[in-house]
Amino acid sequence: MGKLDGRVVLVTGAARGQGEQEVRLFAAEGAKVVLGDVLDEQGSAVAKELGADVARYVHLDVGEEADWPAAITAAKEAFGSLDGLVNNAGILRAGPLVGTSLQEFVEVCRVNQLGTFLGMRAAAPELIAAGGGTIVNTSSVAALSGMLLLSSYSASKAAVLAMTRVAALELASQGVRVNAMCPGAIDTPMTDPAGRDPSAGPAGAAERAAAFYRKAVPLGRIGRPEEIARLALYLTAEDSSYVTGQHFVADGGWIAGVPLGA
Repeated sequence: MGKLDGRVVLVTGAARGQGEQEVRLFAAEGAKVVLGDVLDEQGSAVAKELGADVARYVHLDVGEEADWPAAITAAKEAFGSLDGLVNNAGILRAGPLVGTSLQEFVEVCRVNQLGTFLGMRAAAPELIAAGGGTIVNTSSVAALSGMLLLSSYSASKAAVLAMTRVAALELASQGVRVNAMCPGAIDTPMTDPAGRDPSAGPAGAAERAAAFYRKAVPLGRIGRPEEIARLALYLTAEDSSYVTGQHFVADGGWIAGVPLGA
């Protein structure tokens, strides 16, 4: 018996990184999964690998209102219902406040904040119709602690926490639980845009990053996407049946304080 037997869960940003690990783990725990992303080739490949009886891929730009009904319909047509959503899709842009353009700020908020709002709004009626369900939103430790060069990202992720609490209050009586994850630095393409290709980034960048995390993070390393997937599983499964309106930090202790000797 898997923790998610009989569940149908839509995961956004599922073609790679945290989202990919979430759908793989959810499928291993018995769920039927719908992968939403704009990376069609990669997302389709993951769904194909998992198998048509377990997974479907759908093109989903989370900031595009018209894309959401198609994603919900894909889930219902493939598996009969929808009773879980993981709002994972996100983008990161870094730069000083005074150097952040309006276009960049709006772009980040469109994906991270608006995308989460549209996802919750679209999924909630389906979860209620299914007799209850779960929504897991992806925020960040940047919503909880000031971080240099992350004005737009921090603003968007703080909004995710606020929306999570409101949605939890509104949907609790209808059997829908809403919680948020606050990852720290996680080893995904979003935090490593050079992809460890020496020709795509400064020489030694990976080594410098590893040295930084050894010093800044009490556990001494960057997080792994499968570690966040396990948190998403907990918040989606019955293990967390009495948990709603909360945020869960998974950052290796980064924002707990300054490690000894740092």
